[in-house]
Amino acid sequence: MLKNYETVFIATPVLSETQMKETAAKYISLIKENGGTVVSEEDWGLKKLAYPIQKKTSGFYHLVEFQAEPTFIDKLETQYRRDERIIRFLTFALDKDAVAYAEKRRANWATKKAGSAEKKETIE
Repeated sequence: MLKNYETVFIATPVLSETQMKETAAKYISLIKENGGTVVSEEDWGLKKLAYPIQKKTSGFYHLVEFQAEPTFIDKLETQYRRDERIIRFLTFALDKDAVAYAEKRRANWATKKAGSAEKKETIE
């Protein structure tokens, strides 16, 4: 039975934009290869860390919401630990209330993106 999960990982800030996209694509393909389905994906970009991690004060944040078998999570987290580009990660299971909240958040995110795209068009 597939369960809903959310994973956030922080990649080292020394990566280029292309390398960051490749890193995110690696984990998304890993989820899909193991029978999971990606519900949503958000690139939060480069953000300042609350405290230094491995002497770094910023990192690239990436969120992936997906459905997968519970046994897959250990495999995913093992890959995070082995990847030197990932400095922190957190994966957690979503209950029905968290799934509903995530759907609202995605709707708000889409509305914000659409609003910013309209502003760009009016400025140009």
